[in-house]
Amino acid sequence: MNVLIKSATIIDSKSPFHNLTQDILVENGILTKIANHIKNPNNYPTIKFKNLHVSQGWFDSSVSFGEPGFEDRETISNGILVAAKSGFSAIALNGNTNPLIQTQADVSNLLSKSKDRAAKLYPVGALSVQSEGNKLAELFDMKNAGAISFSDFKKPIKDPNLLKIALLYSQGFDGLVQSFPLEVQLAKSGVVNEGIDSTKLGLKGIPSFTESLQISRDLSILEYTNGKLHIPTISTSKSVDLIRTAKAKGLNVSCSVAIHNLTFTDESISFFDTNFKVLPPLRTHEDINALISGLKDGTIDMVTSDHQPMDIECKKIEFENAKFGTIGLESAFGALNSLFSTKKTIELLTSGKTRFGIPNHPLDIGNIADISLFNPEGKYTFSSDYISSTSKNSIFLNHEIKGKVYGVIANGSMQLNES
Repeated sequence: MNVLIKSATIIDSKSPFHNLTQDILVENGILTKIANHIKNPNNYPTIKFKNLHVSQGWFDSSVSFGEPGFEDRETISNGILVAAKSGFSAIALNGNTNPLIQTQADVSNLLSKSKDRAAKLYPVGALSVQSEGNKLAELFDMKNAGAISFSDFKKPIKDPNLLKIALLYSQGFDGLVQSFPLEVQLAKSGVVNEGIDSTKLGLKGIPSFTESLQISRDLSILEYTNGKLHIPTISTSKSVDLIRTAKAKGLNVSCSVAIHNLTFTDESISFFDTNFKVLPPLRTHEDINALISGLKDGTIDMVTSDHQPMDIECKKIEFENAKFGTIGLESAFGALNSLFSTKKTIELLTSGKTRFGIPNHPLDIGNIADISLFNPEGKYTFSSDYISSTSKNSIFLNHEIKGKVYGVIANGSMQLNES
């Protein structure tokens, strides 16, 4: 792949060209020249966009599609296209499919379907057989096949001994175990945050301590095993406090937060819009403030779109019966860029790579081209016109966000949107 990028402002703190506006020459997928002005004697394709900014390729640590089993929600082919058009050059793909991703063959099959695309797919294998929480799945074999982590997606590990065994066993091959933070016996059939709004609307609530109670248990087991744990999509202030304390003690723990849990509160459920039915549920203003503080001080390691397509039959029904989940890839950058500076936004979109074993490629001469292209300016109302996903269940519909994504140049390929 050969291309010349013109007049791009580089946002990459690991690059010697950070904050400079430069031309960038890519030849055979390598950054061969970065300078104020580069001529184009070989007549390579030229990229010019309004207020063009570039950074290292972005990574999303929690993405779901549908294939195999739920192709009506999303296929792998279109899902990868959506990720690339949304600025992501790498995604961790959850194994919540049918069949589940729980064997070496399952992982290999996923990888074979995603070759030679601008966004690279990294499978997350099931932690337990059939994600039932009784017996560990083939973690070592899946790791060798290319799985980057292990999780029973949106299902907590009920059995504390299973978590203990997983954390001990995975140390032998540097495996990353995920534990979803929810105490199901307390959450029961709750559908929203337990509080004033759930009471007003007559909806069953999920108390905030159902999350922190599970995290407290998991951190105790982590301290005992000296394992490696990732806690996905935390949503409460107490969770932030617990993880901050654990990191101060030196525990090997990381965590993420979903972008929509930084943006919306449980007040948003008042119109019974099922796009706002997500897990963990939307919490309070106090929780959002604590989550943002946790991102600023490094307690929370990364943000995720927590992209989860659901077909219309799963969403256009009564709130209590609707499935949890929202898509988020297309709105991720604009939503995050509305909350933080552009520099911080890019940091949060790339910071999860190291934890999940994804290579970092700073924008420097001689490195592999792994580039996200975007314009950080310009506010607009997000609508279905901006959605390329098969499913349209976006929590950000009719919400104002900031910035435009132009695409990616990565993995030896290029995927660009119209200017």
